Amino acid sequence: MVHLAADDRYDSMHYQRCGRSGVLLPKVSLGLWHNFGDTHPLENQRAVLRRAVDLGVTHIDLANNYGPPPGSAEANFGTVFAQDFRPYRDELFIATKAGYLMWPGPYGEWGSRKYLLASLDQSLSRMGLDYVDVFYSHRFDPDTPLEETMGALDSAVRQGKALYAGLSNYPPEAITEAAAILKELRTPYLINQHPYSMLQRGVEGGVLESAARAGVGVIAFSPLAQGQLTDRYLKGVPADSRMALGHFLTRDALTEERLTLLRALDKMAEGRGQSLAQMALAWVLRDPRVVSVLIGASSVAQLEQNVAVLDSPGFTDAELAEIDRLSAEAGVEIP
Repeated sequence: MVHLAADDRYDSMHYQRCGRSGVLLPKVSLGLWHNFGDTHPLENQRAVLRRAVDLGVTHIDLANNYGPPPGSAEANFGTVFAQDFRPYRDELFIATKAGYLMWPGPYGEWGSRKYLLASLDQSLSRMGLDYVDVFYSHRFDPDTPLEETMGALDSAVRQGKALYAGLSNYPPEAITEAAAILKELRTPYLINQHPYSMLQRGVEGGVLESAARAGVGVIAFSPLAQGQLTDRYLKGVPADSRMALGHFLTRDALTEERLTLLRALDKMAEGRGQSLAQMALAWVLRDPRVVSVLIGASSVAQLEQNVAVLDSPGFTDAELAEIDRLSAEAGVEIP
């Protein structure tokens, strides 16, 4: 049965304008980096996606290499889209990216025109879409001229396969140069995507400023530091956790210093009447230059808990100063 989206799906979500564009994005967006590959049941993926749409989460973020295996998140999303969301295509804002290794040989990764445009065609085929709303260059390529990479994004837009261009994991100086190229090409450059959390604050060292000068929004991925900023690791490393698997997050990250910080932040969150995860998401969203946070969700319950960040109280100056103090003492680099 085709999913009927909830009538009240836009009543409680908060939306923010993305840079100087006409696009409003939900403050909480759903990323399919984890939990949407072939190692997770499709029915669970479908349940999470359905509930996300019913909660007003209009923005779904993918990339060609999301899985595992690479490509499977897009293919699984395509299956669910065909079953449930095709009638709602114009209500959804769907992103994909290309930059990391997808196939062997010299044309299967980085930032060449050949790779980016071939990858976009493959992504559209896997998802069963005519276009994506934003197509990202997933990583800065130091060996390919920016003019070529930005030209490929421009071509994707002019071919009608993407509405907007985006950049992910670009350093500040490259953002500024890329923005100038895209402006000259008259390509709609919408958004930058970067890791940003209480434990990873590198974007404060120039990325936020560069994006603001370019008139584009910033969307944060890994705002929970891949689960570290939840109650998951407060008592150690669970056997079934992402850290135990050791793919993107390893046990080495959970030092005594880090554990002390997480427990102190958890105590602060409790005093604010929320979970550590909710406080961590609210902290990233405290900066108006951050238009949205990308959350992953392995269950409907986890999704609902994280979307509840919209009800978070604001931070006092004293709370922000205490977070900075605790973080600095634990070795978190604060630009």
